[in-house]
Amino acid sequence: MDLWLLNHVPTVPLTALVVGGFLLAALAGSVLAVRWFPRLADGGYNEMVGVLLGVFGAIYGIILAFVVVNLWTELHDAGHVVAGEASAVSQIARDAQAFPPVTRQAVDTAVHDYVHAVVEDQWPLMRTGKGDSAVTTRAVDGLYRALTDYEPRTTSEQAFYTKALDSLNEVAALRRTRIADSHGSLPALLQVLVFGGAAVITMLTFLYGVRARPARLLFVGTVATLIGFSLLLVIVLDHPFSGDLSVSPQPFKDSALARFW
Repeated sequence: MDLWLLNHVPTVPLTALVVGGFLLAALAGSVLAVRWFPRLADGGYNEMVGVLLGVFGAIYGIILAFVVVNLWTELHDAGHVVAGEASAVSQIARDAQAFPPVTRQAVDTAVHDYVHAVVEDQWPLMRTGKGDSAVTTRAVDGLYRALTDYEPRTTSEQAFYTKALDSLNEVAALRRTRIADSHGSLPALLQVLVFGGAAVITMLTFLYGVRARPARLLFVGTVATLIGFSLLLVIVLDHPFSGDLSVSPQPFKDSALARFW
């Protein structure tokens, strides 16, 4: 469900949906709580609720900070992986310029096929969390074939051939890392802590008694809005290759790979 929302709902409407929905649910819960238990408005439980909000808020804040920092780091690292993979592919094409024309053309064709396979076939799959594709696998095999079918003759060709093989091995390793990142998601236990903790803290605000209804709803709404934006941030960062803030395949279209694209 979250992947579908990220890929089909722009950031602004998604913000209104998540934050606005959480806010409305919190305000409705506060109104119903006072209607069902009118004595809550007297503030008899305020001292206890204040202590619980302070304790739970501190614990939840630590958990939320840990989750957000971890997800942001994973998103940042995924971007570096993509950039590194594109750089290694472009390095193969540059090293192939030292090869004979037939081999150079074979490598260029294999690089062209790989770039298009990653951007056009694999990237849409990664946005849905599916990861690898048979088309990209064949493109990688084509890169290996283009190099292994060639036998360098001179010392210069041998040096460039070794560098090209090293770059190809780097591409294969980074590709596996990228695929693993596309499958990644917040562990179930952390999801329970993040979303369950948000519900607990919000419900605790229902118990804080204020006779003036606007003031009570303002208190509940402020807390709910802050928590709603935090949950939105977790949802957006949880999938590095989905949504408007996802990692882009642009490195495969820029710089030395532009001619293949």
